[in-house]
Amino acid sequence: MNTIDAYANDLLLQLDYLKKFKPQKITKNALFIGSGDSLCAAMLAEAFSNYGIKSCDPLELAKNKTIADKRHAYFVSVSGNTISNIGAAKLVLHKTAITKNSTSKLAKLCRNVITLDYFDSGVLTSGSIGFLASALTCISLVHKFKIKNAKKIFSQASAQSKKIKPQNKIYFLGSQHTYPIAMYASAKLGEILGVDSHYERLEQFSHMGLFSAKPGDTVIILERQNKHNSKLATHLTKLGLHVYHPSINDDAMSQVLFYIFVTQMIPLELARKKKIRDCYFVSQKKVRAASSGMIY
Repeated sequence: MNTIDAYANDLLLQLDYLKKFKPQKITKNALFIGSGDSLCAAMLAEAFSNYGIKSCDPLELAKNKTIADKRHAYFVSVSGNTISNIGAAKLVLHKTAITKNSTSKLAKLCRNVITLDYFDSGVLTSGSIGFLASALTCISLVHKFKIKNAKKIFSQASAQSKKIKPQNKIYFLGSQHTYPIAMYASAKLGEILGVDSHYERLEQFSHMGLFSAKPGDTVIILERQNKHNSKLATHLTKLGLHVYHPSINDDAMSQVLFYIFVTQMIPLELARKKKIRDCYFVSQKKVRAASSGMIY
C-alpha cells in the first residue's frame, strides 16, 4: 500500500475509532505538553477548557519548569519517544503520558499512562487517526461532550472539501476551537504535498497576514459562518483572493470534528488530483532524516 492510500484508509478508520471512543475523567489544574500534531491536540484541550488549563511546547517547559508548578502535566506523544518530551518529563513530578506506545520511554517515566486505543494501516504516513485520538482524549480531560452523527459529519466534510481548490499561497484561519486545527491543517499540506501554507487567528489575519497576501492566493476560513466572517470573506474576495468557508451548523465539538476531517481531506484531494502516490515527507529522505535526528 502506498502512503497516500494508507493515509486515505486511516481517514476512514477514524469512523470506527469514534464508535468506541471512551472519554477520560475530567481533571483540573492541568498542563498539556506536546510537539507537532500533539501540540495541536494540547491546544484544543486548552481552548475547550476556556483557557482554564494551559498547553505548551516541551522546550518551553524544559527552560522554565515552574510552568508546571501546582499542575498535573499530561505529555502527549503518539510514539512516546520524542526526546524533548522525555527531557521535560524528567523535570516534572506529577505527570501522565498520553501515547499509543505504552512501553515507550515516555510511558516508563510517568506513573500514569493513558493509552491511545486505535488501529491504523500500519504504514508510515501523515498523521490523522493518531491526531484525532490524541485530540479527543485531551479534550475529554477538560470538557464533557458526546460525539453525534460522526458519519454524517464525515460525509459533509468530504463533500465540502472537494469544492476547495487551493491556489498560490494558502492561509488557514481559525479562532478559539479551530485555531489549533488551522495549525494542524498547515502541517498536513507540508507533510503530504510539500506545500508552504500559513495559519493564523481569524482576527489577527486582518492585522498581519493580509498584508502579505496577493490576488490569486487562497484563504480557508475554519469557523462557523456569521456576519463577521462573511464580511471578511467579502473584503478578501474584492481583493482578488480565493475564499473558502466550509461550515456546518452544530455544537462546538461537531464543528471541531468537521474541520479536522475537512483539513485532512484537502491534501488528499490535491494528491489524488496530481496523481501523487507517496507523501512528500516520506519521499524526501534527507529532510525526514533531519527531522528525525532532532525529534528522536
